[in-house]
Amino acid sequence: MMNDIPAGLYVHVPFCRTKCPYCDFYSLTDLTTAAAFADDIRSEAELYRRDFREFDSLYLGGGTPSVLPAGKIARITGILRELFSLSESSEITIEVNPDDVTKDKLEEYKDAGFNRISVGVQSFVGGELEILGRRHDARRAERALQLIREEGFTNFGLDLIYGYQGQTRESWLFSLETALRFSPRHLSCYQLTLSDSTPLGGKRSLLRPVIFEEEKQRSFFLETSRLLTDRGYIHYEVSNYAREEKYIAVHNSRYWRHLPYLGLGPAAHSFRGGRRWWNLSSLRLYRESLREKKRPLRGEEELDRGRLLLEELMLGFRTREGVPLTLIREIGGGEEVLNGLLEEKLVVVNAGRAAPTREGFLLADKIPLRFNWGEKNGRGG
Repeated sequence: MMNDIPAGLYVHVPFCRTKCPYCDFYSLTDLTTAAAFADDIRSEAELYRRDFREFDSLYLGGGTPSVLPAGKIARITGILRELFSLSESSEITIEVNPDDVTKDKLEEYKDAGFNRISVGVQSFVGGELEILGRRHDARRAERALQLIREEGFTNFGLDLIYGYQGQTRESWLFSLETALRFSPRHLSCYQLTLSDSTPLGGKRSLLRPVIFEEEKQRSFFLETSRLLTDRGYIHYEVSNYAREEKYIAVHNSRYWRHLPYLGLGPAAHSFRGGRRWWNLSSLRLYRESLREKKRPLRGEEELDRGRLLLEELMLGFRTREGVPLTLIREIGGGEEVLNGLLEEKLVVVNAGRAAPTREGFLLADKIPLRFNWGEKNGRGG
């Protein structure tokens, strides 16, 4: 059945020149079949034409979209505009690696309609880039940002990572200050987390841990938040900062607000109306499914009201908007828990919503678990 509510559109580009040792996203370093990826997206998008019609954001992530051959990015956006409705005012974002940024590619992105660029810098310190296994150096990162500015992309953001051995407070502040020199409209400052399936994650059991101890992580987080808010950035989600309201990431905000989005490409996730589904994490199996004109699903689930409430709390307490008090009142004992959070100064209440404080952001994943999800809720879950 046709759904007229605008959704977000995500394309997972599963190709990288090298695999970062901390990354557990699905990606391949074999680029021999990358040129055919636009055809894959067409095949999958055609399977969703009856279910989705209008989108108000497009995000190409991965993987590393900027490794695709010249012209393939424009072909993908052309296919999506042909099959779906994407308004001229839509936020259209592409993730890039500094090593891939050239004047020609930036012109291609502009012609393809991209109005937002997310640059995976991670650090401006050479030794830290080596620890993180990045293929660019600090000078290349700075040159990429300069090119982006020269080509007229005013809406661009940087990703930075902190919280790992080999990094110091001084080196982290140096990376932040270097980033601010380029006046990015958006900054994502991620605390390093590791999966056991990654090369760095597998080293956690060694005598010298990879990740900072909890108190040091806390210190870095609080200092980062204070510095960036003092410089005029809005700390609108645990890891994300925007220079102004209009630069808050439209697409990513859909995830935190439980709004509908469609994911295309291997390992991509989708959500709408309490249903979540996700694709096969294998390009080979993904393509086999498309050849049979079948959606390349690996799994799906229907979320009952209790599960939706829990997720809305978990997502909401990660953002400065917080969660509506009406939602908290649906939970047995919810107001009592809220009063405790207020006493601990982990949340504030304003305009009918409970929003995390800076200290509350630190416990964003734990706060929802304080609420009673047993029989008193009466909503399942």
